[in-house]
Amino acid sequence: MSKSLYIAATEARSGKSAIVLGVMHLLRANLQNVAVFRPVVSDPLEGRRDHDIDLLLRHFKLDQPYERTYGYTLSEARRLINSGNKALLLENTLNKFKELEKEYDFVLCEGTDYIGGSATLEFEINVSIVSNLGCPVLVVVNGLDRTDDELCGSAQRTVEIFEERGLEVLGLIVNRARPDFSPGMLRDLKARTRTAQPLLTYAIPDDKRLGNPTIHDVIKWLDAKVLYGHGSLDTPVDSFLTAAMHITHFLEYIEDGALIITPGDRMDIILAAISSRQSAAYGNIAGMVLTGGIQPSVSMHRLIEGWTGVPLPILSARDHTYMVTQTLQALHGTIDPEHPAKIAASIGLFEAQVDIEELRDRLVASRTTKITPIMFEYNLIETARAQRMRIVLPEGTSERILRATEILQRRNVADITLLGDPEAVAAQAAGLGVELNGARVVDPASSPLFEDYAERYFEARKHKGIRMADARDRMVDPTYFGTMMVHAGQADGMVSGSVTTTAQTIRPAFEFIKTKPDAAIVSSVFLMCMGDRVVCFGDCAVNPKPDARQLAEIALSSAQTARLFGIDPFVAMLSYSTGGSGSGADVDKVVEATAIAKELAGERGLSLPIEGPLQYDAAVDPEVARTKLPGSEVAGRATVFIFPDLNTGNNTYKAVQRAVPGSVAIGPVLQGLNRPVNDLSRGCRVRDIVNTVAITAIQAQGQRNL
Repeated sequence: MSKSLYIAATEARSGKSAIVLGVMHLLRANLQNVAVFRPVVSDPLEGRRDHDIDLLLRHFKLDQPYERTYGYTLSEARRLINSGNKALLLENTLNKFKELEKEYDFVLCEGTDYIGGSATLEFEINVSIVSNLGCPVLVVVNGLDRTDDELCGSAQRTVEIFEERGLEVLGLIVNRARPDFSPGMLRDLKARTRTAQPLLTYAIPDDKRLGNPTIHDVIKWLDAKVLYGHGSLDTPVDSFLTAAMHITHFLEYIEDGALIITPGDRMDIILAAISSRQSAAYGNIAGMVLTGGIQPSVSMHRLIEGWTGVPLPILSARDHTYMVTQTLQALHGTIDPEHPAKIAASIGLFEAQVDIEELRDRLVASRTTKITPIMFEYNLIETARAQRMRIVLPEGTSERILRATEILQRRNVADITLLGDPEAVAAQAAGLGVELNGARVVDPASSPLFEDYAERYFEARKHKGIRMADARDRMVDPTYFGTMMVHAGQADGMVSGSVTTTAQTIRPAFEFIKTKPDAAIVSSVFLMCMGDRVVCFGDCAVNPKPDARQLAEIALSSAQTARLFGIDPFVAMLSYSTGGSGSGADVDKVVEATAIAKELAGERGLSLPIEGPLQYDAAVDPEVARTKLPGSEVAGRATVFIFPDLNTGNNTYKAVQRAVPGSVAIGPVLQGLNRPVNDLSRGCRVRDIVNTVAITAIQAQGQRNL
């Protein structure tokens, strides 16, 4: 089995970069050290790095030096070929490739972009180079505006050319396929194409959001300045509308996703365009480009700055209107590291249409036993996708929640319910350029479940003096309503806390979801991805000063959480003493907690290595362990770390997260509740929300499958 793959397109604008992104995501989930290599890259503009290489290096955090990611620029390759030095081109390219192949588990190669002016020459360069490298080939064919016969003929000829050169054609992907694309075409192609092994064939439908530009792309393409709407630059652009007529006629042309191009002194057009965003009678424009380098006056600036409603991106370009319009006609969308929604959409589309297991079996000979943060996060998503759970997000108008929802829905991680006024949620999503992709939106106050939930809450809390009026007031609160959805079985889990406090998030769960029968305390763990392994830190978020019994319960819950996420638990009860090296009340508490934890584990039939007290260095370092506590089953190999109090745990996880390169802290993951409810940090990123939803879904799977 090869340690490399060459992804080759047959023409420009095939969406090859999206395929490369999907394949790299698959490889990084299974292999620790993957390199990217482009034998020939397009000539860089103004010293910029190659787009696809930059995307892979930055998104997947590859430690590969940029200068080792490519062989030649296209102009350099042409000069060598035209001067009769093609052999030198091939030799040097092969040498660079072989050096990477020695150092890395896998080398993912990508062919040229076909934007250099001579498609025939570029195709020959690709065929010659891949023949020299000897990589298996994955062919990408552009399916946009092609009939089935045209596609089949082009694909068959391409596969035959590679086969004639003695290469293994691993598979073929028809990318950007038409909505009416016939799956039978792939079967016909496989039957008509003779390859050494069965040809893998997939079709990925066209998604205009991947091919269309965003405001970010417009800024880079025009070298424009952002005047307003800095938070809405991910907004997609579906069309361009040059506005030079009177506003009464201009308004007739407004449609969803249009980017308005107008001179910077046309204040009437500017005001009309902004006003259209607040009118239900007109589509939501994507933004505006003000041409000629003319910016609004001070008074107009004051008016726009004070405008309420969804922010509208407004840019300023130096060129005149005709030049800007002509320039934008050549603009196409790219998938950039700054576009997490586009990246997620691309990977989600790839995973939905490609048989990942089949492709993995043909690419990856053996998986690494080490786990990087990217691998762990990939496995979270894959595990959640395998049995989709219903997760409710009470903060339905939060920008980060909406962006995470788009990613979660596109990647089929869970079935999402957002709480909030449907019109307000839709308006916020539209303003952000976010597609909710079928996520359900529920307004607690107008839900048909409202009275039933209020009655349930009243019955659960009337012994505390709660009146029915109080119960209704509680159920208007999205966090209470979302928690009741979980309690009543209308949702499998809840995630909140991006704009609310931890107490607001978990208080409802304490009131009526309650703890599991075998759990005396609700606690938390952080899943710490550190270098090449994942461990659990608990409790770093909930209990300030647990006593010995509570500490023991935290240890057992943390071990169960570790197992749920594929971590073999070796539990270290941490202290400033290892064994009998120190004394004091704090050490005594850990000694007692360790004894209780071992006793409870035995009573519950758990086979669980537990050691304490242990210092952190003795828990993680085999050399220190052999000196301080020889013969211990846990010392030197701990995977679950139980801190004696919140002060120690919270500071330690943050210190490790910042001090250990490449570390990622996922959590806190709440444990001990009857049903999964998880809290977010108010400083969380969109990526953190996606991970926490996946974790909550996996917890729900575990409870459902008991």
